[in-house]
Amino acid sequence: MNDRPEGWNGDNRSGNRYGQGSASDRPESARSMPHIQRRPAPPQQRPAPPRQRPVPQQPGGYGDAPEYDSGYNTGQVYGGGGGGHSGGGRGPGDGGYVQGRPAAAPDWRRRIKIGVLTLVVVVLAVSIGTYFWADSKLKRDVDLSKVIERPKSGDGTNYLIVGSDSREGMTAEDKKKLHTGSAEGKRTDSMMILHDGSNGPTLVSLPRDSNVEIPSFVGSDSGKRYEGKGRTTKLNAAYAEDGPELLVRTVEFNTGLHIDHYVEIGFGGFAKIVDAIGGVELDIPKAFKDKYSGADFQAGKQTLDGQQALAFVRTRHAFTSDLDRTKNQQKFLAALASQTATPSTIINPFKLYPTMGAGLDTLVVDKDMSLWDLSQMFFAMKGVTGGDGASLNIPISGSSGGNLLWDKAKVKQLVEQLNNDEKVTVTGS
Repeated sequence: MNDRPEGWNGDNRSGNRYGQGSASDRPESARSMPHIQRRPAPPQQRPAPPRQRPVPQQPGGYGDAPEYDSGYNTGQVYGGGGGGHSGGGRGPGDGGYVQGRPAAAPDWRRRIKIGVLTLVVVVLAVSIGTYFWADSKLKRDVDLSKVIERPKSGDGTNYLIVGSDSREGMTAEDKKKLHTGSAEGKRTDSMMILHDGSNGPTLVSLPRDSNVEIPSFVGSDSGKRYEGKGRTTKLNAAYAEDGPELLVRTVEFNTGLHIDHYVEIGFGGFAKIVDAIGGVELDIPKAFKDKYSGADFQAGKQTLDGQQALAFVRTRHAFTSDLDRTKNQQKFLAALASQTATPSTIINPFKLYPTMGAGLDTLVVDKDMSLWDLSQMFFAMKGVTGGDGASLNIPISGSSGGNLLWDKAKVKQLVEQLNNDEKVTVTGS
């Protein structure tokens, strides 16, 4: 019995039966295994490699079988640049690789506009903040509404500027260094009227030894009315008796000039302002010395620090009259204002804030005084030095018992010119 399959013969032992016939009735090509096509490789997520020469396609299979896919990656990025995909890739006909776009040129015009706008906002914020900070430091302790029987206001603005011998806030060492002594209370050490008008500023000094009449007044604290009895005394006694309100009342009564604002500074604040701006340059025409104020100056140009400046404006024993001292005070205050209101101080925060802090901490002003009013006064004072205005002592006709007598006719003319905002032609002593 033959166990071989049907159609088996000895020729089949060679194992090479292709092309030699078969026991099957199906053609050989129909029984061959069809070619299995690989799936396309997934889209590559990594950056496209450099463009390479395309690899020739592999030959196809037998008969009608699909073409052979070797799976070799030619460097194409699938899905890039085709329809429905974003990312800026190129289209199917340009090689299929991603090409980066050139960076857009910076818009300098827009950047400059943003920079300028930012700078303006910062400057405004700092300016507004500085204004409210400075305004909050003013001591508005003087109430001019308590002053009675006031003269009519004229043209321009009148400031009564007072330098007091207040030692408030000073240590024992400060008092010794500045030669101020330790007297209780406070008195006026200098008094000036600054008129700011259309014909330029005018600075009029009122000697502390001026002989004046104390008029009727209402006590600043008690509210009680005190009737005037024709009593005459030195001008600085009015301040010592009832403070700034009575001083303003006395000045207005004896001059007929309406005082719009009151400004007072003490010894300590005056010295600190001078030190904050780095000293004040002054030309002293004649050497003088005073052991009471601590003054010891040589003639010529020199820079005075706070201690020296205070000694300069307080010295009186080195001169024959208090009028010489008031001239020195005018000269120094005008120089102080001129050298403070400079770009090197205003735009330099390391000088501006210490200067403002030193002055505002010790300034006493009236309740209606604004920071703007104060700045106007300051620049008017500077104008006196710059040649835009004039400075003089109130006209004096003589003295009596150590008190200086005013020249009433000249004082009346001076006041009329100030009230009418006319150019001042009156000369003082």
